[in-house]
Amino acid sequence: MSDKTETGQQSRKQALEAQAKLRRERAAEKLRENLSRRKQQVRARRSGQADETSGLPAAKMDES
Repeated sequence: MSDKTETGQQSRKQALEAQAKLRRERAAEKLRENLSRRKQQVRARRSGQADETSGLPAAKMDES
C-alpha cells in the first residue's frame, strides 16, 4: 500500500513541477514581448514617429 502512496505523491509532485515550468515559460515569453514592445517605442521616439498608443484608452472621452 505504501508503494501506491509513494507513486501517487511522485506523480503529483511531477505534475506540480510541470505546471510551475509552464508558468515560468509563459512569464518569460510575456517579459520578452514587453521588452520588445518597449524597445520598439524607444526606436519610434528616436526617429520622430508617433507612438501607436498615447495615454490610457479608458481615460479618453468620446467627443460627440
